Amino acid sequence: MLMQQTKQHATTKGAVLIEGLSVIFRRRGLVNPVLESIHLQIQPGEFVCLLGPSGCGKSTLLNVIAGFIKPTEGYVMVDHMPITSPGADRGFVFQQYSLLPWKTTFENVEFGLKIRGMAKAERAALVNDYLNRVGLYKHRNSYPSQLSGGMQQRASIVRALVNSPSVLLMDEPFAALDAQTRHMMQELLLDIWSDLNTTVIFVTHDIEEALFLGDRICVMGVQPGRIKAEIGNTLQRPRHFDDTLSNEFTQLHRQVFELIREETLKSMEQSMEVA
Repeated sequence: MLMQQTKQHATTKGAVLIEGLSVIFRRRGLVNPVLESIHLQIQPGEFVCLLGPSGCGKSTLLNVIAGFIKPTEGYVMVDHMPITSPGADRGFVFQQYSLLPWKTTFENVEFGLKIRGMAKAERAALVNDYLNRVGLYKHRNSYPSQLSGGMQQRASIVRALVNSPSVLLMDEPFAALDAQTRHMMQELLLDIWSDLNTTVIFVTHDIEEALFLGDRICVMGVQPGRIKAEIGNTLQRPRHFDDTLSNEFTQLHRQVFELIREETLKSMEQSMEVA
């Protein structure tokens, strides 16, 4: 019931508009253009993957949407409201496990709800519902040090989702996991997303991961970072790991690989010229 209520809320929110976005970092007299002229529109409930080689500005773009970094030019809007700072309408899941080590799994997940002033009984019901959904209910009284990496990341995801954000921002959240756990987490994420319909913007450098998860893959170019291509994912949902063995998946993988390869070679050439 709680999941259904959240889904109804999420389907009407989560529109993201990025217009003319550029980010320039300046330090000790050096100018480093990180992002240039980013234009991107994301529909409510869409799962978009930002894919590209290291140094293309994927994480910087995610941090601008989160409100952690201010753009040099252009703007970001979520549900027609300009982003000027972090807010509860945007949940963030980091690559590193970011649970508070002195709090239990339950206490970590309920933290945001407690700050918002939600009644104890109401937040307990909501947190337990989410923990049960991701198989962590039996570990609700465990501390992060007592959890595996996959469990900690599950707790981080539900901690973000329990606050009903319009947009969930994920910065390579499964990169530190072993291959088998990563596949399980990807399927779990899709399962949760299909229930909630929250807009997801997911940063990755893994082509297979982007194709398995995303409705749309935005391939980013390098130096400065930009949207090189947008590829609509034709794979049907629901998806399972066996789909990665299909001819359709292989063809999409080849298409994306060539785009990424061009940018990787360009980045290497530019590095050699500087050296």
